[in-house]
Amino acid sequence: MTDLAPPTLPRPAPPRVPAILSHLWEKERVWLTIAAILAAMVLLAPPQAVATLGFTADALLGVIPFLVLSIAIAAYAGATGADGLIARAFTGSPATMVVIAALAGALSPFCSCGVIPLIAALLAMGVPLSAVMAFWLASPIMDPSMFVLTSGVLGVEFAVAKTLAAIGLGLFGGFAVMALTASGGLTDPLRDGVGNGGCGGSRVRTVKPVAWAFWQDPARVAKFRREVLKTTLFLLKWLTLAFVLESLMVAYVPAEMVVRAVGGDGIAPILTATLVGIPAYLNGYAALPLVGGLIGQGMAPGAALSFLVAGGVTSIPAAIAVWALVRPPVFALYLGLSLSGAFAAGLAFQLWGML
Repeated sequence: MTDLAPPTLPRPAPPRVPAILSHLWEKERVWLTIAAILAAMVLLAPPQAVATLGFTADALLGVIPFLVLSIAIAAYAGATGADGLIARAFTGSPATMVVIAALAGALSPFCSCGVIPLIAALLAMGVPLSAVMAFWLASPIMDPSMFVLTSGVLGVEFAVAKTLAAIGLGLFGGFAVMALTASGGLTDPLRDGVGNGGCGGSRVRTVKPVAWAFWQDPARVAKFRREVLKTTLFLLKWLTLAFVLESLMVAYVPAEMVVRAVGGDGIAPILTATLVGIPAYLNGYAALPLVGGLIGQGMAPGAALSFLVAGGVTSIPAAIAVWALVRPPVFALYLGLSLSGAFAAGLAFQLWGML
């Protein structure tokens, strides 16, 4: 009897080059952008390429202690389940909910990908819009790891001011919405078809006990390791991009231009920085070194704070996500509260510095 040859299975077609490039760009667009910038400098301005690499390396070494601490805080919050404590902010009287939500938003370690679905979950569950708005406005501005990095890059005083601005903006927005809803406005804020699922929403619907000693649970230890790796890669790529851009800004943007646009003690620089923060903002962590460079070139501290606050809440990616989530009147209110609150925060910080 002769052996039968096994049937020949068709080989899967190799993935097309455009599909590979598209997938690579989707996953690693920040690193690819950094590589493209460096490659362009090597071709067009080799001395500046060397200077940029040295500047970036020195800057990253300078923030390593703060980077390690911020990563540890974020990973610890995820491993212990402490980020789930946010659910407790949305109980009690409306005024109490606004106050606690503003504090929770400014202090909770929620990532930007989780805030929008979390808001959808809260609104779909019937949480008052006033409390949700307070959390929504405060959350993108500050969190524990952001506080640590802000302290390292811009100083403790600036970090405290940014934290107070986050809380103040949350309170301002929450109580403003409370007053509007009391008069019968802003009912049914979500767009049709928006549900309560998504990343972040489950942490509100299903509250799990916090395990502060997470190292006693192998599953939580594994989660801690995953969070460390994820947060390290996230912060490293954005800070690297920021320091590369800062080196180019210092080299090619005249300090006199910065001073004319956002320097000085008047209202105009703060207003300009508030409006510029919308299209120019990259990422909460990446913005810190860039603002540090601008301050070194003459940017007013109040304008710097307004830029960070306005950019964090109303950056184009965040605004698009908010637009997809809520009805136009709520979106317009969100933008108005964000910009006016950011301007007020910058003005208050500028006046404080003059005392």
